[in-house]
Amino acid sequence: MNELVIELTEISPRDFFGQQNENIQLLKKYFPKLKIVARGSKIKVYGDEEMLEEFDRRFDMLTAHFAKYNKLDENAIERVLTSNGQEETSSKSSGEVLVHGVSGRLIKAQTANQRRLVDACKKDDMVFAIGPAGTGKTYTGVALAVKALKEKQVRRIILTRPAVEAGENLGFLPGDLKEKLDPYMQPLYDALRDMIAPEKLEKYIEDGTIQIAPMAFMRGRTLDNAFVILDEAQNTTHAQMKMFLTRMGKNAKFLLTGDPGQIDLPRRVISGLKEALLILKNVEGISIIYLDDKDVIRHKLVKKVIDAYKNIEHQN
Repeated sequence: MNELVIELTEISPRDFFGQQNENIQLLKKYFPKLKIVARGSKIKVYGDEEMLEEFDRRFDMLTAHFAKYNKLDENAIERVLTSNGQEETSSKSSGEVLVHGVSGRLIKAQTANQRRLVDACKKDDMVFAIGPAGTGKTYTGVALAVKALKEKQVRRIILTRPAVEAGENLGFLPGDLKEKLDPYMQPLYDALRDMIAPEKLEKYIEDGTIQIAPMAFMRGRTLDNAFVILDEAQNTTHAQMKMFLTRMGKNAKFLLTGDPGQIDLPRRVISGLKEALLILKNVEGISIIYLDDKDVIRHKLVKKVIDAYKNIEHQN
């Protein structure tokens, strides 16, 4: 039986192996024909020579991922071990820091498809980011917008959502229009608070450098010198989507994010996003990036929830 010995020298074995060696258990799951033993800073692997070579290659990819992001979790391990072997390093923006966030936090695209989204936004002025919850569509988009503002590529950021009630009724919430809508826009505020210091964010919002508003407020405007994000685009109607897309002015970037599997529109109302994806799929200058469950960066259970629902939907 052949033996491969790997020693971790520049990274913490405890952090890399995970609590109670949980990451090693995942490796065993993906390489069931190999015997894997972790002790101290060393990993010893026994098995067929060809399999050992594949393990060694994938292990290098895992250590590269850990060195870049200072963490290794179940989602990252699955992405690396099931990829074509090039995804972690193929993108031009693989190691690019998008924003130095609050408290020195480095905000980067964390998955291959998120990096494709970054590259698409560099290349094209209109980009659709399509995928399920938790895949970082909105968060990556907001980071790109903040980056563009900080680098003076644009003068303002405009974030909007269609005010469709996801099983709830905004009319029964207390307060004026802003107070009703602020909780609905909360995911956008949350992302911004990670990336811009509170005092500066408040100033940007007060002077209109950053605008967060429901989609109805876009009507009649021409959006110049702006990075504009339409979030939850699956909840637009045909008329709303057409209205939004035609707001684009000079030196503008438009990013539309959505999950066609989570439409809250009334029955028999066609999603403007689904329609736009069909109409615009071959238009030069427009990119469509699809993210999937491999891009989920929330709690590991989110991916399992998505998979479970996907299985039920396929059965129906």
